Amino acid sequence: MGGELDFHLVAAALRTDRADVESYHRVLSDTLGGALPPGMVEVERHRTFADRVAGREGQATAVRVRTPDRVLVLSAGKHGGVAAEIHQVVRGVVISRKEAAVDDWLAALAQELTALAEKDARARDALSRLLGG
Repeated sequence: MGGELDFHLVAAALRTDRADVESYHRVLSDTLGGALPPGMVEVERHRTFADRVAGREGQATAVRVRTPDRVLVLSAGKHGGVAAEIHQVVRGVVISRKEAAVDDWLAALAQELTALAEKDARARDALSRLLGG
């Protein structure tokens, strides 16, 4: 994988049929989670009493993807849908937070995943599965 075409394929695959935080969580954790470095994807959940009693994990309310230079945050919007933020990181410290359109967030995520895939064979294989290859 490499180049602009792959970046656009990854962005398109991430965009497909994703309307809530839970669906993004499933893609990032299930499809890509095993191939991504430990701690790269963090999921925040809301667990009701019924969830705790039944031993369920609860519903995903936020997904954070940590890279050396950015933290990409996707969370449940106040009025439904999703809200996206891109945090700029320098030496482990967040120096800026910017609200972003979900498409911009997806483009940033695709860029990070494409760069990771260029360095890591497991990440490359996971992206191939995501793209249906």
